Amino acid sequence: MSRNQYSFAFIGCSIVFAIFLSCLALGTTAKPSLDHYPTLARASKMKIQIEIEGSEQPVFATLESSPTTQDFIKQLPLSLKLSDYASSEKIATLPHRLSTQSASKGYAGQAGDLTYYVPWGNLAIFYKDSDVGYANGLIFLGKMENLPKAFLSQSEFTVVIRQVK
Repeated sequence: MSRNQYSFAFIGCSIVFAIFLSCLALGTTAKPSLDHYPTLARASKMKIQIEIEGSEQPVFATLESSPTTQDFIKQLPLSLKLSDYASSEKIATLPHRLSTQSASKGYAGQAGDLTYYVPWGNLAIFYKDSDVGYANGLIFLGKMENLPKAFLSQSEFTVVIRQVK
């Protein structure tokens, strides 16, 4: 090989090595924890409390941050009468429809999920996994920490939903 070919090979290897180091540096850059930024942590996850009529023990749920959940939070506190639907979820019509901006086209409800069903404008809280599976127009809002016994009953009951500050 001639001297020029060695020079080009050396320059080429140097460039590849520099790109490799740059990529490595970008990949290992420390990402800030949300713990250090409480307002960011609050913006990404929101807690709500669900008080069930006749029960002294409230249920807590964590909502994902989205335009849909932001609209839901704006309606709180809410008193809703939940009725059974399809032996797998409790539903109630919300006072106002929620935003569907940036929402997925559908979702498969699972036990403990809080969801919004766009076609009917209602809140749907699953106490069993959905028999239907994926449903168009179902938007995931969040998840309950535990499933209260009242949800397993076929009877209607009233809940009060509040944001936890």
